[in-house]
Amino acid sequence: MTQPTASPTLDTLFKRNLARQPDALALVDPPNKQRITGQPPKRLTFAQADRMISSLAAHFIESGLPSNSVIAVQLPNTIEFALTVLAAFRAGLVVAVLPLLWRQSELTMALNRAAARAIVTSGKVDGVIYSDLAMNAAAEAFSIRHVCGFGGDLPEGMASLDNAIFRESPTTRAVIQDGRKAALISFDVTSDGFRPVPRAHLGLIAGGLAISLESDVPQGATILSAFSPMSFAGLASSLAIWLLSGGTLVLHHPFDDEVLEQQVNEQACDTLIAPAQLALRLDELDFAARMPSLRNVIGLWRTPEQVGSSACWTAQQATLTDVYLFGEAGLFGARRIAEDGSPALIKPGPHGAPRDLPGSSIAGEILLTPRGTLGLRGPMVPVAAYAPPPPPSDSLIASPPRDYVDTDYAARLDRVTGAVNITAPPSGVMAVGGYRFLAQDLQEWARRLGQGALLTALPDRLSGHRLAGRALDNARARDALTELGLNPLMVEAFRDRSNAA
Repeated sequence: MTQPTASPTLDTLFKRNLARQPDALALVDPPNKQRITGQPPKRLTFAQADRMISSLAAHFIESGLPSNSVIAVQLPNTIEFALTVLAAFRAGLVVAVLPLLWRQSELTMALNRAAARAIVTSGKVDGVIYSDLAMNAAAEAFSIRHVCGFGGDLPEGMASLDNAIFRESPTTRAVIQDGRKAALISFDVTSDGFRPVPRAHLGLIAGGLAISLESDVPQGATILSAFSPMSFAGLASSLAIWLLSGGTLVLHHPFDDEVLEQQVNEQACDTLIAPAQLALRLDELDFAARMPSLRNVIGLWRTPEQVGSSACWTAQQATLTDVYLFGEAGLFGARRIAEDGSPALIKPGPHGAPRDLPGSSIAGEILLTPRGTLGLRGPMVPVAAYAPPPPPSDSLIASPPRDYVDTDYAARLDRVTGAVNITAPPSGVMAVGGYRFLAQDLQEWARRLGQGALLTALPDRLSGHRLAGRALDNARARDALTELGLNPLMVEAFRDRSNAA
C-alpha cells in the first residue's frame, strides 16, 4: 500500500528554495532596526537562514515543547519573526500570532484560548518594553511554560533566543510535512466577541497564491513588505508570497517613508506590499520618479468598504492590486486594469487567480448572504472557526452545515454592472490602528476617563481609525487607560492627542 503524497508546508517551500539556491539572498532587515529593537540589522542567505531556523527549532524541542503544541509570537517586522515562525513549523509546532498593539488583557485571553505553551517576544520595540508585557501576560496564563525573547536586558526568567539562534545543535524531531496540519492561529474580533481562528498550511499557501497570482509576482522577485505580519493576511502577503516566489524578502517595520524609499532603491525591489492607503499616498507623491525599480504594488485594505471610492491609480510603471481583507476570515485580490486606474469590479461567484484569465485556478468564491452581507468560501476560508451556534430546535434532524463564512460586511449588487458593492463594516466593531475592537470597549474606556472626557475613533488614511481624546485631567486619563490594560503605545497616542486638543 502506497502512502498518499503529502501536500507542502511553508517549511517544505523554504527547503525547496534552499536546495535550488543556498547562497542567494533570502532575508533583509530594516536599516533602522537598531532604533526599533536595539539590535543591528542582518542580511541572510537561504543557507544562513536555514542554520538559524534549525538552531531555533532545536531550542524549542530541547525546551520540552511537544509536537503540535502552540507557541505564541509577538514580534516586529524583522528577520527574527520569519526565522521564529519557520523554526516553529520545523519543530512541529503551531504558531499563534499576537499583534503588537494588543493590551495585556487581550494577550492573556489569547494565550488562554489557544492553550499556548510558550511565547516569543522582543525586549523592546520602539521604546516599549514588550518583554515585561509578555512576562505579565504569561503569569496569568496557566498553560505557558516557556517565555523567550530577542534583544538585551531581558527580565529574569526569560530565555534569550539571541544565544540559541547561533548555537548549532544536532537535536531534531521527525515531523510529517503535511499541508493539512495546523499551522497558524490568528485572532479576530467580531460582533460575537473574541474569536481564535486556526488554519492549516494549505490555507496560508492558498492566501499567498491568491495574492501572488493575481498581482503577477515574478519568480525570484525582490519583495519589500511594509505590512504588519501579525495576522493571516500579514503572513500570507509576506512569508507565503516570498517562499512561493523563491526571491528575497526585504522587511520594513511600519512606517518610515524615508527608510522605505531607501530600502526600495538599495535592494532594487520590484514588488511592494503595504497598506493600500499608503500605496495610494505614494502614488500621489510620484513614487515612480523616486523608486524606479518598482513594478508591482500590492495594497492591502483593512477597510474593504473604502475600495470603491478610493483614488485612481496613476503610476504607469507599476500595477496596483487591491487586496480586500475581512478580518481573519479571508481575502481576495483584484488588479486594477482599467485605463483610468479605477478599482476593478468585483462580481459574485467563483473567482480565479488571476481573475481576468479564463480557466485560471479557482482561488475562492464571493457570495451575498440572505442577510444582505458578503460571504466567502474557498480553500483559505476557515468555515468551522466562524460557524454560528446551532439554533435551538426540537427536530431530530440536524440542519445542514454552513459552507461559507459570513463576514458581516453589508453588501449589495449594482443593478447596472452586476458588481458587488461593499457598503459598511460589521456593526459593533471598530478598526483602530489596524486592529479590531468592540465598540462597547471604546465606550468603557471613555467612561473610565472621568467626567468631561471624550474618546472617539477618527478616520485615518493609513490605519482605518485612530483613537483621539480629550480629558480635563490627562494624567488621570492615562492612569485609567493603563488600569484597563491598554497597550503603552495606545496610551502614548492618547496623551499626544489629548494635549494637542
